[in-house]
Amino acid sequence: MTGPSEIDTSRPHAARLYDCLLGGKDWFPVDRDAAEKVKKALPVAETGARANRDFMHRVTRHLAREHGVRQFLDIGTGIPTSPNLHQIAQETAPDCRVVYADHDPLVLEYADALMHSTPEGRTAYVQADVRHDSVLDSREVRETLDLGRPVALSLLALLHFVPDEHGPQEIVRSMLGRLAPGSFLVLSHATADFYDEDQLARVKQVFDEGGTPVQIRGKAEIEVFFDGLEMIEPGLTPTHRWRPDEPSGMSDAEAFIYAGVGRKP
Repeated sequence: MTGPSEIDTSRPHAARLYDCLLGGKDWFPVDRDAAEKVKKALPVAETGARANRDFMHRVTRHLAREHGVRQFLDIGTGIPTSPNLHQIAQETAPDCRVVYADHDPLVLEYADALMHSTPEGRTAYVQADVRHDSVLDSREVRETLDLGRPVALSLLALLHFVPDEHGPQEIVRSMLGRLAPGSFLVLSHATADFYDEDQLARVKQVFDEGGTPVQIRGKAEIEVFFDGLEMIEPGLTPTHRWRPDEPSGMSDAEAFIYAGVGRKP
């Protein structure tokens, strides 16, 4: 696993920028400036970030309630924003176990907020980079989750920060291969399908200049991550259309992130 590192406040970081878009307070001026540039290029950035967060709430509740999932591995956690995944899961089933993973040292500073488990359940945090580290081999995962039983692997708004050169499809396939039958892949991913190339190029430039390469993918490219899995209805869809609690009135372009859930046979 990646060890602790000093927080770099000279360049924006995706987790802090996302926190800024969600209206959080755990960011630095460089992150705010980058967020403003993203919003200038993509005015619906805040709306899409909130829709992605709402998807996380719904899918976690659905898996715990309808599929009996009691173990969750959330990679690319980001800065804690209540309610966090474990709060949603344990509200539904108090015995749920959750492991969070992220590589931003600032997330580690706030990891205590991710550790307030119910007495019946358990939570843990591991600092790791999915591009380089074998998260499933971490002590925190081995001590918290039983990989012989189904796990919901959550990769929300993460893989567009893993360009093809890092083999994201192979990373996901490898992790799923080690999970028990009946496990789930929960994935959301920014898409290029609703905007012109110039507009998305400006968004990509903000992240690239900050040292966080971005690869925005189309629907067909995102569907590849679910190869070999049984898709849960309604399949791969913009976040706000995945089993909404009520109509949102949001357009697909405002969401700009696809989301889907697949079950390992």
